[in-house]
Amino acid sequence: MHRCGRSYLSAKFMMVAMRFAHLAAVLSTLCFLCVKSTPVNGTAFDGLSQQARDILARATPAAPHFVVYGDKFVSGSTGPPAASSIKGFNVFILSFLLIEGAWDKAFEWTSLTDAQRATIKSEYAAAGIKLMVAAFGSTDVPTSTGADPIAIANTMGNWVKQYNLDGIDVDYEDFNAFDAGNGKAEAWLISFTTQIRTILPQGTYILTHAPVAPWFSPNKWGGGGYLKVHQSVGNLIDWYNIQFYNQGASEYTTCANLLTTSSSTWPNSAVFQIAASGVPLSKIVIGKPATTGDANNGFISTSTLASCLATAKNQGWNGGAMAWQWPNAAAAWIQAVRASSWPV
Repeated sequence: MHRCGRSYLSAKFMMVAMRFAHLAAVLSTLCFLCVKSTPVNGTAFDGLSQQARDILARATPAAPHFVVYGDKFVSGSTGPPAASSIKGFNVFILSFLLIEGAWDKAFEWTSLTDAQRATIKSEYAAAGIKLMVAAFGSTDVPTSTGADPIAIANTMGNWVKQYNLDGIDVDYEDFNAFDAGNGKAEAWLISFTTQIRTILPQGTYILTHAPVAPWFSPNKWGGGGYLKVHQSVGNLIDWYNIQFYNQGASEYTTCANLLTTSSSTWPNSAVFQIAASGVPLSKIVIGKPATTGDANNGFISTSTLASCLATAKNQGWNGGAMAWQWPNAAAAWIQAVRASSWPV
């Protein structure tokens, strides 16, 4: 995500019986399995094949989701940071996987050896952190350039499997296609999402989207906007890392216009307004820049964001928070943001 468009868990208890339908083909020799979603080297996985362990480690976590993207080059750091440095986050997303291939942090991941990647994944699993890749960002405009959503979904889905990641984030930022209002942007996203789920099955891999908040404004987009996408394939999307920034100097900068009543410029695109349009609160992750330098506008302090999260939680929301980007958003940032809601 360059999120102007962007240049750019804790382990939770999960009963595998609830996911048995997804695991049956792999674990056909078992009639029943019930374990916690523990690290891949945990004793709860003893006796399972490596394939079964990998599936359980990737299984989609429950809300809240605390997500951070990494796109910046950081001297001395190749690939994702040490899990200890992002304590409090439970998802790290490598940016970006483009139509032409992997760049930036995503490319760094490919430059590591299999053994290095396995060690990092093991460390992340032990810390309850999922490792994903972000697709597209502001660099790619797939609808405007006539890219084939089926072919790209196949390529990207297989890339995720090849490099043993937990899932993919669809950071679609083809603004011209959305603004055209002819439905081509929405149709492209629906086709891409449907196809990539055939490569990355639900419950085994995580699939998220990262739209800008205004795309949820009803009756504003000729093609239906992200409400059309959600109505069509929202059941295939695990959650939305929503960009509540870069939409205007005063947009989404108070708890009131972030949570309950957005401006007339982008009507009905605050958190609870999006929920009123049919998007589950558990799928609405509030995205913010880590510093004023990480976005054009929309920044709020960690103390304000912490207050907003606490207010929303008290009203039934549990989606979580997203930050653009590491290393400006690291352990101290998310611990401050979670302090009044889900303290680390």
